[in-house]
Amino acid sequence: MAHSNFSGYAFLLAFLLTIPLANYFIANVGTVCPPDSPCLIPVAPGLLAPSGVIWAGLALVLRDLVQRRLGLGWSVAAVLAGAALSYAISPALATASAVAFLISELVDLAVYTPLQRRDLVLAVAASTVVGLVADTIAFLSIAFGSLEHFEGQIVGKLWMVILALPILFWIRNRDTRLGQTSDPQSLGASA
Repeated sequence: MAHSNFSGYAFLLAFLLTIPLANYFIANVGTVCPPDSPCLIPVAPGLLAPSGVIWAGLALVLRDLVQRRLGLGWSVAAVLAGAALSYAISPALATASAVAFLISELVDLAVYTPLQRRDLVLAVAASTVVGLVADTIAFLSIAFGSLEHFEGQIVGKLWMVILALPILFWIRNRDTRLGQTSDPQSLGASA
């Protein structure tokens, strides 16, 4: 199996794993877990966010890498599978999680696709910012009926994007060095 396909499937698996992890964290992991509310973590001084924010931010980056390695069709299939998985895993937050996930990933996909051939890092950064805002508004509105943790959600997701940037630079530089493009049909011969 070609390296790009192997890494694409690894990104796909990691992307799908972020969904149960995000739902698990929201219900069980945080510095504060108020009754009938999401568990919260600090994302900046004086700023809390639902703890699933860590995994939601990473999902936005991984979805872009799935498209880069496997193509748009795999990426759309991953988004749809992720929405179904989100719905199946978190009955308490099922609708909010699934709808927010689907909206944010499709918005993210729409921004990433035209930009990715020009600049991977710009495409991931721009699409992730748009996706995380859409996800935050949809999730908080549907799940909790308010945007109380909006700023915390945005900051938490941005932290994950910032932490991913060195890896994205490395991937882009490695792809360039190996003569790989962002088009999955032209990937594959490199090890």
